[in-house]
Amino acid sequence: MPESTQQQPKPAGSTEHNPDPRPANRNTADSPVPWRTRAAIASIGMLSFVGILTETSMTVDFPVLIRSMHVPLTTVQWLTTGYLLLVTIVMGSTAYLLKRFNPRALFFFALATSIIGSLICLVAPGFALLLFGRMLQAIATGIATPLMFQTIFTQVPVRKLGVYTGFAAVIISLAPALGPSYGGIMTSVWSWRAIFVGVLPLLVCIGIAGSFSIHGTAPGVAGQRFDVIGLTVLSCVFLGLLVAFNEAGRGGWLSPRFWIGLLVVLALIAVMVWHARHGARRLFDYSILDNRMVRLRLFSYFGMQFINIGISIVFPLYVQDVLGDSAMTAGLMLLPGSLIGSIAAPFAGQAYDRSGLRRPITVSITLMVLALGLLTGFAESLTVVLTGIFYTLLRIGFNIGFGITMSDASKYVAPRQKSDQNSLFSMMQQFAGSLGTAVMSAVIAAQTLHMPVSSATISGSRIDFIILLVLALAIGACVAISFHARREA
Repeated sequence: MPESTQQQPKPAGSTEHNPDPRPANRNTADSPVPWRTRAAIASIGMLSFVGILTETSMTVDFPVLIRSMHVPLTTVQWLTTGYLLLVTIVMGSTAYLLKRFNPRALFFFALATSIIGSLICLVAPGFALLLFGRMLQAIATGIATPLMFQTIFTQVPVRKLGVYTGFAAVIISLAPALGPSYGGIMTSVWSWRAIFVGVLPLLVCIGIAGSFSIHGTAPGVAGQRFDVIGLTVLSCVFLGLLVAFNEAGRGGWLSPRFWIGLLVVLALIAVMVWHARHGARRLFDYSILDNRMVRLRLFSYFGMQFINIGISIVFPLYVQDVLGDSAMTAGLMLLPGSLIGSIAAPFAGQAYDRSGLRRPITVSITLMVLALGLLTGFAESLTVVLTGIFYTLLRIGFNIGFGITMSDASKYVAPRQKSDQNSLFSMMQQFAGSLGTAVMSAVIAAQTLHMPVSSATISGSRIDFIILLVLALAIGACVAISFHARREA
């Protein structure tokens, strides 16, 4: 695609970070962030936290749910895949919703759906109702996450943007850090239903805090009408990809349904591209993708989340099906690395604010490649301790690079396009997790068609690690290309 004609920010002095213009009502660069803004970010962020917490809590319970509900892995994984898919679809609409509705109204709608969804999951007698409750929770997360970033991008001074996006990354990444341990402990003490009991008091506290701190008005849609056709086609593309990989898990990679599904998805992508170029309505301002830097950052952001969520599916299956340990062990094994990784995010944000993207993103990619290389090499001889160590390296690398990648992309987007960039990146982040879950599960499930569960999990895990390693190397290549492009600009 051609480069955008929009003027791109240039490096100032020896730093790579040079902020873009902001609306006149923004705080000045050196002004403190008001307590109400900080409380609003925290309240919305915690609502997103609850959604991600329950999502990652459920992954360690897949073996338990398979046995108790008598459903296969290719079905039970829809508790995560379907959840993330709906989050993705909802986020696809937030470029419009954030302009159309006030933050306070969006927050309380998301809060209500999260509470109702949690109650339904708590009492669900079977898989279908449990999945329905998870879908309601997905709506809440799909609204809350973009709303949090929108608050940051519009209310936080630009010189503090890295710190606050780092803080947002902590909120988002702390949930996966605690989720497996929380889910494993609750399941071991009582049952998987306890996961939803624990979040209900937290949701009440979030509602009280948000009622005092979240204010503001919607910027308006300026006569723009919602793109129903665009969202429908985009949703079909995402759903088609997930169903195709689900069929690969059921019938193997040579399954005709898998390949037919991919062909249908390609046709839908062609329809989506045509509609984006010629349709009277658009979900996003797609012109932001004319900028090469935004495209490169979006790929990196997508790839990091694919690795992050994908690996969280593989480890619990490996620990329980190969090593024979419990769901609680699988959760606690991931806790140290996730907590350490979460702590790294705000420091990475500070480093980005001081000196730009190059150093922290280089460390990030190096650690991810190292961890995935080690996992690939030790795939047949992993222990709980080794897995925990390798996961710690991976999580530190992920958390260093994830938040600042989105922050850096925002430098190349005009102020009026911030909600479009926010919605697009948030949507692709969630779809990355959904696709990562589907692909990683399909690889292991396909192996079980030819060998016992334990051997299939080892073989499938090795293939999964290789896939993620190649993706991490591709992210590194994209970052290198972006630095080369900046030097030539």
